Amino acid sequence: MPLALLALAIGAFGIGTTEFVIMGLLPEVAGDFGVSIPTAGLLVTGYALGVVIGAPLMTALGTKVSRKRMLMLLMGLFIAGNLVSALAPAFAVMLIGRVIASLAHGAFFGIGSVVAAELVAPDKKAGAIAMMFTGLTVANVVGVPLGTLVGQHVGWRVTFGIVAALGVVGLAGIARLVPELPKPDGVHLLHELAAFKNAQVLLAMAMTVLGFGGVFAAITYIAPMMTHVAGFADGSVTWLLVLFGLGMVGGNLVGGRFADRALMPMLYVSLGALAVVLALFTLTAHNKIAAAVTIALIGALGFATVPPLQKRVLDQAHGAPTLASAVNIGAFNLGNALSAWLGGMVIAAGYGYTAPNWVGAALAAAALVLAVFSAALERRDSGPSAVVAGGAPAAERTAVHH
Repeated sequence: MPLALLALAIGAFGIGTTEFVIMGLLPEVAGDFGVSIPTAGLLVTGYALGVVIGAPLMTALGTKVSRKRMLMLLMGLFIAGNLVSALAPAFAVMLIGRVIASLAHGAFFGIGSVVAAELVAPDKKAGAIAMMFTGLTVANVVGVPLGTLVGQHVGWRVTFGIVAALGVVGLAGIARLVPELPKPDGVHLLHELAAFKNAQVLLAMAMTVLGFGGVFAAITYIAPMMTHVAGFADGSVTWLLVLFGLGMVGGNLVGGRFADRALMPMLYVSLGALAVVLALFTLTAHNKIAAAVTIALIGALGFATVPPLQKRVLDQAHGAPTLASAVNIGAFNLGNALSAWLGGMVIAAGYGYTAPNWVGAALAAAALVLAVFSAALERRDSGPSAVVAGGAPAAERTAVHH
C-alpha cells in the first residue's frame, strides 16, 4: 500500500475523533456555556446534518479543482472549524464551528475513497479504501477515549485544539505524499450528477443507510442499555465503546480484504450476520460478558460493510464516481440519524432499552434484502439477452468503464 494512504488515514483519524469525542464531553461543554444537555446535543445533530449537506455541496464546488488540492482545502476547512470550536466565546459560535468542520467530512471521505482506489491495482481497491477508513476506526479506539480524558481533566477546548493540530499533520501529509492524479477527461458536474440515474448507485446508497443504521440503532443507546440492563457501572461505558472500536478496526480490514475477492458475498455475510447479532443482543444485553462480546461483534460486522458498500458505489458510478462516493458518506450519517430517531421512539413507547436492537436487526435485514435484489437486477441486466449497440454484452460495456 502506498504511503499516500497513510496521509489519508491521518486525516480520517482527526475527522473521526472530532465527530465522536463531543459525545463524551457534552456535560463539560454544557456546564461551561450554561446550557442544558439536550441543547448541547445540538452539537452532535448539527455535525451530522452538516455532513449530509456538505458531502454533495463541497464535492460539487470542487469539481473544477484537482482531487489533491480539494483534499487539502477540505483539511483546511476542518482545521478552521475545530479552531472556532476551541476558541468559541458562546455556544452558538461553537455550533457554527462544528458545522464548519462537518462540511469537510463527507467530501473528504468521498474524494479520499476515489483517490485511494486510484493509487492501487484494480484487485486492491477495496483494501485501499479500508486502509483510509482505518483512521476513522482507530479514532474510536484511541482518539475518542484520549480526547475525552483530556477534555475532562484539562479542558474540552484543549481537546479541540489537539484535533485541529491533527488536521495540520494530515494536511501536511496530503501535500507531501498524495500525488497529483489527472482528472478523467470530460468529467464535469452534470456528468457526476448523471451517476444518480443508475438504479444500482441508488440501491447501494439505500443499503448504506439501512445497514449502518442498524449498527447505530443499538450503539446510540448503549450507555442506558449497559447500565440499566446489563448492570455495568457508568464508568464502564468508555471501555465498552473501546471494544466497539476494536471491532470496527478488525471488521473494516476484513471487509476491505474480502470485498476485493467477492464483494456481494461479503455484503450478504456481513449484513446477514449483523441482523442476527443485533436480534440476539436483546438477550445478551442481560449478561455482562455476553454483552461485551456482542458489542465488539456489532462493531466488526457493521464496519465490515463499509469498504464493500463504498466500492460498490465507485464501481456502479462508472467514470464519474466522486460525487456519488461523497453522497454515500452522507448516507452513513443519514442512517445514523434515522436509526437514532427510531431507537428513541421505541424506548419512548415503553418497549425498554433493548428495543432499539430489534430496530437495528430489522434495518440490517432490509439492507440484506436490497443487496440480494441489487445482485439479481445486475445479473438480469448483464445476461446474454442484454445486448448493447454493436452486439457487445452489457457486462463487457461495464468492464470498459472500469
